[in-house]
Amino acid sequence: MGSYVTGIGAVTPLGNTVAETWSGMVEGRSGIASLASFDPGNCPVTIGGEIKNFEPTDHMPRTEVRRMDPYARYAVAAAHQALEQAGVKPGACPPERISVLVGSGYGTTKLDAEGVRVFDAKGARAVRPHLSAYASIDIVTAYLSMELGAMGESFAVSAACASGTVVVGEAHRLIERGDADIVVAIGAEDSMSGKDLALTAATRALTANYNDNPTAASRPFDRGRDGFVLSSGAGAVVLESAESVRWRGATPLAELAGYGAASDAHHITAPHPEGLGARFAMRRALAAARVEPAEIDYINAHGTSTQLNDRTETFAIQAELGERARQIPVSSTKSTTGHMIGAAGAVELIACVKALETGWAPPTINCDDPEFPEMNFVAHQAQEHRLRVVMSNSFGFGGHNAALVVKAC
Repeated sequence: MGSYVTGIGAVTPLGNTVAETWSGMVEGRSGIASLASFDPGNCPVTIGGEIKNFEPTDHMPRTEVRRMDPYARYAVAAAHQALEQAGVKPGACPPERISVLVGSGYGTTKLDAEGVRVFDAKGARAVRPHLSAYASIDIVTAYLSMELGAMGESFAVSAACASGTVVVGEAHRLIERGDADIVVAIGAEDSMSGKDLALTAATRALTANYNDNPTAASRPFDRGRDGFVLSSGAGAVVLESAESVRWRGATPLAELAGYGAASDAHHITAPHPEGLGARFAMRRALAAARVEPAEIDYINAHGTSTQLNDRTETFAIQAELGERARQIPVSSTKSTTGHMIGAAGAVELIACVKALETGWAPPTINCDDPEFPEMNFVAHQAQEHRLRVVMSNSFGFGGHNAALVVKAC
């Protein structure tokens, strides 16, 4: 029994709606630029995917804007878009049957830093009391649950770069188990801060060679890739049971048919050399969806633009899909958005939904010299295909691996 996507919302470096984000992806437009919101100091990386022209008061009162971390503002904005499209309002179903989940890798990074600075400079009495709630990753679920009157399960998950996919997968499982009829699942991140840029750069996972040419920096599967580009963003989906879709008269955008997850148990930052965790996750997602590898028509790859990830992921896709891997489009939309960490998987699921809806596989830009020329990485330009069943992959530091299989309705 699958769940159904009835609403989607996004805030990304390409735009503050799904329409803007999707058009940017399909057109092959990069959202990466020189940093404008803060001074990176002596950090070797001076580019990123920042959110532009975002007005949080369009989504919440000014008092809440002042209290909330940007991560939470983006999450709420994306959720509001998804809920509006789905037509879900308070009272849409019994309150105990609505759940809200959020996933993030870094969480409330700016509020955390603010609290530490105030404590160090002025002492305990100067720390603002609202930080005890608002500086927690689950503030998003608390806020949206109160808005919706949602009394089902609400919680936050963190699985590094796979957080957005894991939170959607857990939402899907709630519906499969019969524990919810409607679940709002959000992946969100505000990694555009000096601290997060510096700590990620320190792992040597970021590219530092394209500061003067930021739009060329994210180049998944290209031989010249040398690291990913850090970005902020949020993606939200409303998932519903088949019964809820029928009862509400909702219009399903796609069926979320299968979810699989696994761990590498290998290294803190490097993927398993044989891609075992990634393979297990894909295999489990296919089995859960009751889909054969030969049925997959497109893969939105994790495709970070690092040497190890892209090579290992390609091997894993080839191992699990066999000859089918060389027959279908496999692209990385991180080439346009950069890596939104906890938001990545949710936004990339949305890209899969739009691909099914439109029949267009978005391109991998900057893929000038693909390391695996036998693969169709959709280099430079979007391709039109007959898409009925697609897969989205997410892998993360700490050995987190997750995959989703989505079907056209």
